[in-house]
Amino acid sequence: MIHRIMNSKTAPTPKLEPDRYPSRGGLPAQLSKRLDPVVYAAENSPAPIERERVKEYEQQGFLILENLFSDEEVHHFQQELERLRRNDKIAASGETIIEPGSGDIRSIFRIHQISPVFKKLAEDRRLAGLAQYLLDDEVYIHQSRLNYKPGFRGKEFYWHSDFETWHVEDGLPAMRTLSMSITLTENHPANGPLMLIPGSHLHYVVCEGETPANHFKSSLRKQEYGVPSDHCLNQLTEAGGIVTATGKPGSVILFDCNTMHGSNGNITPYPRSNAFFVYNALSNRAVDPFCDQPPRPEYICSRKTIAPVIVAPKENND
Repeated sequence: MIHRIMNSKTAPTPKLEPDRYPSRGGLPAQLSKRLDPVVYAAENSPAPIERERVKEYEQQGFLILENLFSDEEVHHFQQELERLRRNDKIAASGETIIEPGSGDIRSIFRIHQISPVFKKLAEDRRLAGLAQYLLDDEVYIHQSRLNYKPGFRGKEFYWHSDFETWHVEDGLPAMRTLSMSITLTENHPANGPLMLIPGSHLHYVVCEGETPANHFKSSLRKQEYGVPSDHCLNQLTEAGGIVTATGKPGSVILFDCNTMHGSNGNITPYPRSNAFFVYNALSNRAVDPFCDQPPRPEYICSRKTIAPVIVAPKENND
């Protein structure tokens, strides 16, 4: 069994952490059982959302919170979205991903560090407070980005579990991580909205193949390693089906790190953009990658700049 060093906020002395979720490295494609909880909070602890919705998240692996942000707040986010998109320095930073073929911006990373607007959003109690509850820990931003799926030529992103990549290539030990996608444009059925497979988070999908050197340089544009086999996808969709996350700007798509998801291309005139925050439990910080490659860059996986999110007081949001 492979072991890695894990740092814990409560134990200053490092300890050996086994690889409980091996993938790639010559292993055959298969489904294995999830070994971690989905909701870490005690059942009797006060929840920031309705208890029924917590159960829904636990069972489905995702939750759509409609109209969480007001029209005024969304307009403020949209202005910042456009400002960053037009910033030549950010475009040339090396931390911005360009659509293959068209040259359009696909993603801007580290938005909680380069934008005061999105830093404040990442600290919003409606997001960070809920993440703290579900993960039952202090949280930090493992990764943040703005996603732009432009009209006419926005490319698809194939089915994947984020945790498989974050575990293998970043060294996240356990499934104590979740993502929140804040919709900044309307998600139509036709403009490439997020698709999710209910219940898929309860199975870890072992993927075939080896991890290439500098995989992140191509995978952020088109992922070809760390993707499930057709047979595994058939098993997951036969059991859970597929849900398309459509809705108005200002909604939040919350999903567990192991939920299988993807999106189609966008050939409509209507762009689709969102702000994306990955909240990780402070006790689940990245160790050495569980593959034979060096860690991915800091803007993709926070290692050196880890600080607990200071959740904004309730009166600042309501």
